Amino acid sequence: MSFTEKFSLKGKVALITGASHGIGYAIAKAYADAGATIVVNGSRQSSVDGALENYKKDGINAHGYICNVTNEDQVQEMIEKIEHEVGVIDILVNNAGIIKRIPMCEMTAEEFREVVDVDLNAPFILSKAVIPSMIKKGHGKIINICSMTSELGRETVSAYAAAKGGLKMLTKNIASEYGEYNIQCNGLGPGYIETSQTAALRNEGHPFNDFIIGRTPAARWGTPDDMTGPAVFLASEASDFVNGHILYVDGGILATIGKQPKY
Repeated sequence: MSFTEKFSLKGKVALITGASHGIGYAIAKAYADAGATIVVNGSRQSSVDGALENYKKDGINAHGYICNVTNEDQVQEMIEKIEHEVGVIDILVNNAGIIKRIPMCEMTAEEFREVVDVDLNAPFILSKAVIPSMIKKGHGKIINICSMTSELGRETVSAYAAAKGGLKMLTKNIASEYGEYNIQCNGLGPGYIETSQTAALRNEGHPFNDFIIGRTPAARWGTPDDMTGPAVFLASEASDFVNGHILYVDGGILATIGKQPKY
């Protein structure tokens, strides 16, 4: 196998959750460009249909399934249908997620649980559903979309940070438990990325926009395309001896305490 062939995803089936837009969509498109068959899911028919139409415009014949990723029965049913209709999943990207920006003392326990359910419980449920067939097939890749908040806290995101910190450790534990079956589980930790979730914060002159640009050594927000190279690497045979690792794609934020003041 040549060096470049190690990065090919030809013949692989990849399920990317929450891939109707943003980071998930960019990753799915990159996987298709690398040769993978793309499967996406949504909780509503309209979201699935919209996603498939967008993929079609990009020349990608994706497969779509309706499923609430926090419902174990629905997830198991979806995975069985995918295996029957498309093929055994070689690559799972747990990308679906939500965030609620609420000060902790103003957040209800129900709101906290909702974030944890989508951002942590769902990756557990989905990973548990695909691992048995990965073991039978003799290989598998699970990629969890973590976050810089796997490492750093910030005001108003207590539930999100708790869930992503838990997802980081779930990643390491899956690697520990199933590495002997040639299953690699790694995480991607996006920095501040230009998506619909961050649109309101990126207006020129917005204090948070200025804060992020000043805090990031790259001096810019990341783009969904910045995630694609690392995502392809972790899904390919090039990363077969990389396991339990969180690859932060953050423009260098976690490498520095920030710029020193000018005197």
